[in-house]
Amino acid sequence: MNWNPPPKPADLSESRLIRAILEDLFPIDSNLPPERELAASLGVTRPTLREVLQRLAQEGWLEIRQGKPTRVRNYWREGNLGVLATIVQYPNHLPTGFPADMLAVRSLLAPAFTRLAVARAASQVVDLLLPYQNLEDDPLIFTAWDWRLQIELTLLSGNPVFTLIYNSFAGLYQLLGVAYFRQPNNRRLSRQFYLHLLACAEAHDELAAEQVVLSMMQTTQRLWEQVRL
Repeated sequence: MNWNPPPKPADLSESRLIRAILEDLFPIDSNLPPERELAASLGVTRPTLREVLQRLAQEGWLEIRQGKPTRVRNYWREGNLGVLATIVQYPNHLPTGFPADMLAVRSLLAPAFTRLAVARAASQVVDLLLPYQNLEDDPLIFTAWDWRLQIELTLLSGNPVFTLIYNSFAGLYQLLGVAYFRQPNNRRLSRQFYLHLLACAEAHDELAAEQVVLSMMQTTQRLWEQVRL
């Protein structure tokens, strides 16, 4: 039997501090308690706490100021991809419109990286899409394969920034994807989309592929309004 190891003190403290920030126990622009007090409340040593604070500062959650209290940043304005990758792990604390915002970003990115992927590696895109015609009609399977398709297309685009941005959405996408693909009509539309995209890749037509993806992203945004988590 494989046992899950207990969380490390630093990881547990990091999670607790992030929750405290998201729940406004430590609001934006407030100061954290002194190190000694905060370490005692978290039940960790001061060196462990300093490690955690440095991590959170690098992601944009905190501002460590020499000789002054550590400030909670406005992470929506001052954060980076680290904040994005972390905050999607706390779906109950996301703003109401965050899924729609994420889909809007996807609508901007996906057509671009798909066009690049078909332009650079059309035959590999074809090989990637061929199995999608026979997916088992299951929401979990559709979610996993749809995510894989998007990640692989970012890789084939040749621009690693697309992949880094998409990886930041990974945790939230699993939640949203299963909710979306529970609807049989959404699975049917995706099957049609995969088929159309395959035809574009077979024709080495990157501009047509870009338009197919753009149309699908716009449709997905409209359909998402009907989805309930």
